[in-house]
Amino acid sequence: MSRINDYLDEDVGFGDITSDILLGDEMGSARIKAGEDCVLAGLDEAIEVFNELGVTTYPMTRDGEKVSKGEDVLVLEGALKKILLGERLALNFLMRMSGIATATSNVVRECRKNNPTVKIAATRKTTPGFRFYEKKAVVQGGGDPHRYRLDDAILIKDNHLRVVGSVSQAISKAKNVSFSKKIEVEVESMEQAVEAAKAGADIIMLDNMRPEQIEIAYLAIKRLNDRALVEVSGGLNPETAPKVAKHADIISLGWITHSARAVQFNLEVTAVKSGSSA
Repeated sequence: MSRINDYLDEDVGFGDITSDILLGDEMGSARIKAGEDCVLAGLDEAIEVFNELGVTTYPMTRDGEKVSKGEDVLVLEGALKKILLGERLALNFLMRMSGIATATSNVVRECRKNNPTVKIAATRKTTPGFRFYEKKAVVQGGGDPHRYRLDDAILIKDNHLRVVGSVSQAISKAKNVSFSKKIEVEVESMEQAVEAAKAGADIIMLDNMRPEQIEIAYLAIKRLNDRALVEVSGGLNPETAPKVAKHADIISLGWITHSARAVQFNLEVTAVKSGSSA
């Protein structure tokens, strides 16, 4: 999936009037460097931006790697007008995606201090039109993307249950329709958690429960159906997620995509090799 040309069209419009006024056919080089320590993501997309513009790229590292403040991540050579044309879009990819990857990596590290096997997953609380890249960044930070779209898996939520009537009825209906998709159900009480385990749900999501409730529900689910995975979700953040990690197979939190802070990167022209300004 790539929408690089669409994003370029959005940013460029009818042209970069500033560079068109100030620059001619100068060739040169530039570098993009990290403004802080981070887990790198978005480098592939930055490279694609510049490749679309005919700029030669020399990656100095790769996505998923830890980089330090001041470290070069990408060196560029080509027409300076083209380099400046792609600057903001490339930096936006790097800043947004590296922010998500870094936040994910930090949450994974802290949660696995309490549970070495717990998975940290994203949600569908993403930026419209940018979900693919945000979830890709989650994976590059060591997390799990969860569902990309509604057709990826069966996830029975509270509003489904209000219409259908009960957890067991909903699971029964899902089983009668699909054999190839795992069935996950979102529950908000101990009673619903037990009902979901008895009905044979593959994944049981404990939503908006207190840590003491999560522990009790987790132990009850595993006693009833030790093959069921327990997912914990609902308003979690980097501070609260580690507190529930011990009694979770999966922790899903929208925070890593909707609230992760962007990481600083900057582009510097390092040499002007030829041409004359206009």
